[in-house]
Amino acid sequence: MEVEPFTLGEGETPLVRSRRIGPAMGLAHLYFKLETVNPTGSYKDRFAAAAINEMLSQGKRRVVTCSSGNAGSALAAYSAAAGLECEVAVFIGAPENKLKQMLAYGARVWRIEGFGADPEISRATFKCLKQIGAAADAALQVSSYQFNPVGMAGVEVIGHELVTQAAAFNRSIDHVVCCAGGGGLLLAVYRGLKTALEGKEQVNFPAIHCVQPAGNNTIAGPLREGSSLARSCESTTAVGGLQVANVLDGHEVIRICRETGGNGYLVADDYIFEVQARLAREEGIFCEPAAAVSLAGVLRAVAQGEIAADETVVCLITGTGFKDQCAIDRMLSDTTCPVISLSEFQKQSL
Repeated sequence: MEVEPFTLGEGETPLVRSRRIGPAMGLAHLYFKLETVNPTGSYKDRFAAAAINEMLSQGKRRVVTCSSGNAGSALAAYSAAAGLECEVAVFIGAPENKLKQMLAYGARVWRIEGFGADPEISRATFKCLKQIGAAADAALQVSSYQFNPVGMAGVEVIGHELVTQAAAFNRSIDHVVCCAGGGGLLLAVYRGLKTALEGKEQVNFPAIHCVQPAGNNTIAGPLREGSSLARSCESTTAVGGLQVANVLDGHEVIRICRETGGNGYLVADDYIFEVQARLAREEGIFCEPAAAVSLAGVLRAVAQGEIAADETVVCLITGTGFKDQCAIDRMLSDTTCPVISLSEFQKQSL
């Protein structure tokens, strides 16, 4: 008897056309892939679904993971639904709301000092997690091809969906622009696109572009400089989710970006926060800062003449804005929501 795949309804996320930001910069065909509508609010639900399905098939009962936020939340939710235990070692810069989300699902969560920022501490933590995850009842679930290609295969479906959705718009995609921490998302999208476009010789393969905060320059800088290797760094960015000091899938990301004609873009934190606010106020898309990084890269590429006005561009919007309370407070720092009387409301609204 065939067992139904375990799912919370992840995937099949919308691809929507930019109404204001694209036209304002001369891009008539700018699209946003809204991974914000997945069950826990990020694309990591695709990873969690594939990872938990594999664990259930093997009879394993304990998830061991590390996370800058979204992967931990996704694995905690899917573990809760599947009746598994979930233990999460969290990067020191993870936003508080993501920690609360993990805890709400019943996960055991530890914040490790220096993890995610210091490459040596990060390497030592990964080594410890490997030992814990090697227990007979456990599995180490890290959203990177280096650690879990089966889970990452769930993310590859994004590439399949993009091909189908672009065809519905009678378009082929010229550029896919994506944020990067460890780089696994870019690699997954590339592999998904490659599978979906296999045999379709009339369709050009999109250029894959990597965008990172300037304070976490592991992949984008080396890519633009012509290097074939990513490099570890001391992460200083305040953008939660992209504080990944180690290389992880970076070498392979540089290879596939260069192979497809893509490039690397570094963007400042303040600019990322500005673009996050623009997405909310001009497109109605409420995303976390990490998700706004892709559009920040597009804006930089257009300004530098590296994306043409008639080309079709897809930005991956990776996670919802409710993930990061500090970012919300920053966005709304110049706004108020006063309590007023009905008569005063009538005066102001008439």
